[in-house]
Amino acid sequence: MHLEGSCHCGAVQFSLESDSPYPYMHCHCSICRKTAGGGGYAINLGGDARTLRVRGRKNVAIYHAVMREAGKRATRSKSQRHFCIQCGSALWMWDPRWPELVHPHASAIDTPLPKPPEVTEAGLDYVAPWVDVPRGKGHRHAATWPHESLHDWHVRHGVLSE
Repeated sequence: MHLEGSCHCGAVQFSLESDSPYPYMHCHCSICRKTAGGGGYAINLGGDARTLRVRGRKNVAIYHAVMREAGKRATRSKSQRHFCIQCGSALWMWDPRWPELVHPHASAIDTPLPKPPEVTEAGLDYVAPWVDVPRGKGHRHAATWPHESLHDWHVRHGVLSE
C-alpha cells in the first residue's frame, strides 16, 4: 500500500510503500509515550525503507533514546526516531539492525489507514497510570513486547499487502 505522510506544520512530507499498513499495536513504553504518544502510546506501521522519499529533509532531526532498564546500565538506542524540527511531529523510526524496514508513525500518515481487526496493547509494564488501557474483545495485552512481529500479525489476520 502506498502511504503519504507529513508533519503538522507541513515542513516535511514523505511517502513509502508498506506491506503492513494496519495500525495494529499501541506501544505504551516510556520512549514512545514521551516522544510521540499523545494518547499515552505510539503506533508504528511497517514499511519498505528503500521506498522512503522525503521532501523537506532539512527539517528532519534524529533522536536516539536512552534505554533505562532496572538493574542495567543506561545505553543509547541504535534506533533513529525522526521528527520535524519545526513542529516536533514524530515521523518515522529506522534501526540499522533492520535496514530494510522503516516504521512510520500512524499519526503522521495522511493516507486513510485500514482499521485493524485486533489491537495489541504493548509495553504495559510501562503504561502511565492515567491511561485507560482498552480491554476485552479485539485487544491483546503484552507486559513488554509481543512475541508476534508486525509482519506475522498481518499474515495471521490475512491483511498483508502486496
